Amino acid sequence: MGDGGSDAITDGTGHRARLRARLLADHEALLDHELIEYLLALAIPRRDTKPLAKALLHEFGGIAGLLTADAEAIARVPGMGETSVAALKIAHAAALRLLKGEVAARPILSNWQALLDYLRADMAHHAIERVRVLHLNSRNMLIRDELMQEGSVDEAPVYVREVIRRAIDLGSTAIILVHNHPSGDPSPSRADIDLTRNIVEAGKRLGIAVHDHIVIGSGGHVSLRAQGLM
Repeated sequence: MGDGGSDAITDGTGHRARLRARLLADHEALLDHELIEYLLALAIPRRDTKPLAKALLHEFGGIAGLLTADAEAIARVPGMGETSVAALKIAHAAALRLLKGEVAARPILSNWQALLDYLRADMAHHAIERVRVLHLNSRNMLIRDELMQEGSVDEAPVYVREVIRRAIDLGSTAIILVHNHPSGDPSPSRADIDLTRNIVEAGKRLGIAVHDHIVIGSGGHVSLRAQGLM
């Protein structure tokens, strides 16, 4: 049953008031399930949301997996409706907006950790492989962050010509390739390495640098440049 399913009011008012007081005093004092519980309570005010919060965290393996999950997957959990799903997704969107602001504020190469934080928050737990291209100007500032391809669970084919053509269209002087591995293991495949080298070669002819290819997984990330693979 979804958002409006139960009118049962447990000890709601007092418990939520205590959660709110702890949140405002020190948000780090709240456990993950308490954060989700309070967030859901804003969307489902007449239900005890603690069991639902715990069920969601169990289903998606923690708060990161939950907030980054597709809306359709979250909606399949019993007790979740459109309003409660939207509450979780707006929290995720706000977090990404904050992290992306940090990335856009300074040249990428001097702000690498902020970039990794943003990419991991956005991509690490996706169930579908997605390929993105970050386009940079001559000062290595981010000018466009584009989803280039969305593929099956196993692969997302990217074509060298399409990547380079888009960089030309945007006037990019450098790009960073990014994709996720839904398996959780960020180790690059042979195909990842070959594709990267082909894009590097194509970019050289047109003065477009490829700074890196980052593979993101729930188990971490791998930089092909740091590994000497490009």
